[in-house]
Amino acid sequence: MRYGSSPGQAGFEGRGARRPSVLAAVALAGCGALLVAGCSPEGAPATGRGGSPPGASAAGSGSPGPSGSGTASPPASGPPAKGAVTVTGEAAKDLQSPWGVAPLPGGDLLVASRDKGTISRIAAGSGAVTQIGEVPGVEPGGEGGLLGLALSPDFAADRLVYAYFTTASDNRIARLRYDEQRPAGQQLGAPDTVFRGIPKGLIHNGGRIAFGPDGMLYAGTGETGVTGLSQDRKSLGGKILRMTPDGDPVHGNPEADSVVYSYGHRNVQGLAWDKDKRLWAAEFGQNTWDELNLIEPGANYGWPDAEGKAGRPGMRDPVAVWKTDEASPSGIAWAEGSIWMAGLRGARLWRIPLSGTEPVAAPEAFLQDEYGRLRTVIALGGDRLLLVTSETDGRGSPEPGDDRILTLTVR
Repeated sequence: MRYGSSPGQAGFEGRGARRPSVLAAVALAGCGALLVAGCSPEGAPATGRGGSPPGASAAGSGSPGPSGSGTASPPASGPPAKGAVTVTGEAAKDLQSPWGVAPLPGGDLLVASRDKGTISRIAAGSGAVTQIGEVPGVEPGGEGGLLGLALSPDFAADRLVYAYFTTASDNRIARLRYDEQRPAGQQLGAPDTVFRGIPKGLIHNGGRIAFGPDGMLYAGTGETGVTGLSQDRKSLGGKILRMTPDGDPVHGNPEADSVVYSYGHRNVQGLAWDKDKRLWAAEFGQNTWDELNLIEPGANYGWPDAEGKAGRPGMRDPVAVWKTDEASPSGIAWAEGSIWMAGLRGARLWRIPLSGTEPVAAPEAFLQDEYGRLRTVIALGGDRLLLVTSETDGRGSPEPGDDRILTLTVR
């Protein structure tokens, strides 16, 4: 059964199963850490900072996005209906409750520990893990703690790392300066809070943050189990937020004085942009349907009045849905014409091949039960992904070496 936010309701991230023999097979294959130096996350800002969000229209609507450009009709062809995933190695192992990951220039990684409240650096090639510092004020509990990470669009100059985390009173976003010249464990400066007041709870804290192609900061939040927050336009719970790197509302947002970009969400933990700069989001359903949504500014995604493809007037239906025991989606990434979605309770990696805004085939599952719960997916460009497991977060069945970051090639 799926664990719930209240008796009789599903909603926790759930538990997955795994086949332990697969980990031994990977070790025997001699797969080293093959993280390629010089990589950068796909979907990193392609333009300078600006006030207009990426243009995105609903499938088939043909209406212009907020930037003034209409969405073209889906191309006649898309990626193949059937894909493939190859696990090429491990970038790291023996991680404790990993959640957010941020690739650094040169190929190393930063990874957040949800329950320890620390950020560590993973060396490309060797997989060596070095703690760079602790984020003050993190209060882990339930699904809360140190969650998403993102690098400033100007990281090469300002060395700022953004973090979404749970405190004693709220969820918030802060930025910390990363100084590699200081001693290990003391390389993070004091947190500069750019945004606060996001509702917190034992469940449904959202937590994913990412800078979009427009240079603006996006954050997925949850409704903390208080379902009414999702439809409350004045609440920050159950929303996707869009703000400047300083935490201010952006010109072009649905409401000029608000960071709320879309609403009616239950618990958003996946954000990604496709090659045409359309924003996609994954979120947990309750008893019936988990969702992949195409996000438009100001749109209502239905929760708690609708779950899955309900067809209700004034509410947007998801592009794809899954039974809740097959997914419990967390991170997503776009690569090779498809959205790749990590499943927690589902313990598998989903591929959703897209032609424009429409799936060209049914979602396809990979790695089912091979590595347990899957938390985060990072696109490295081309056919390369990183995949983060989530077996040490209290809901998995950790084995020697867990948790780990896997390197993948996909098509």
